[in-house]
Amino acid sequence: VKPMTPRCSVPKAVPVGKSASLHCHENEGFPKSTYSWYRNSEPLSADSKSSTKPHNSSYTLNPATGTLVFHAVHKGDTGRYSCIATNDAGFAKCEEQEMEV
Repeated sequence: VKPMTPRCSVPKAVPVGKSASLHCHENEGFPKSTYSWYRNSEPLSADSKSSTKPHNSSYTLNPATGTLVFHAVHKGDTGRYSCIATNDAGFAKCEEQEMEV
């Protein structure tokens, strides 16, 4: 079963240096969806250390739960975030939401 459009929650504004949690979830898809996050339409690597971008953000992305946690945000984390839920039957994307740091 193709995933439904996931529900995404993105904080509107986060002070520099604070942690931020972004959530993405849908429960219609079968088999269970895996989740990937995008900032300004660029995919966020599942491992912040392996990112090729000159962007030293530290975050944890859990593809199974759809949770993206920034341990200490900085200005470079500002942007439009969206999430895609994917399974064998297809994928669905939530609306982009702005997070300001």
